[in-house]
Amino acid sequence: MNNQMEKPFNAKPMGVLAIEKRKHPRYSVELPLNYARINGKENLGGIVANASEGGLLVYLPERMEIGTLLKIEIFYLKGLELDTIKAVAKVVWSDLAAKESWGEYRYGLQFQSIEEKDFSRLVHLLKEIGK
Repeated sequence: MNNQMEKPFNAKPMGVLAIEKRKHPRYSVELPLNYARINGKENLGGIVANASEGGLLVYLPERMEIGTLLKIEIFYLKGLELDTIKAVAKVVWSDLAAKESWGEYRYGLQFQSIEEKDFSRLVHLLKEIGK
């Protein structure tokens, strides 16, 4: 008799392992956003749907290419006052079919430059949301 344990024929790993590749946790938000193309003068509005220390998921009213640089300004309430976070962000992915029929396009933005005071505001805002 063989004393070795044999694996059953169907002994395969089961399920799917999903590994989070993000460097920073994301927080669901609904915040107004103004933006302009880096070389443009026209400010347009959008909505931030989620945020992290590395970037944003936004809904914007116009179609744009991956790699487009935007000057952004996020608006939020700090106590009873309206405050802002300003940064430069790059479009790193797009989902053009998301709400195209409503005139909204979904984009992933990655922060390219953000001043220290604005980054501190962002970190504080995310901590408040995460409570």
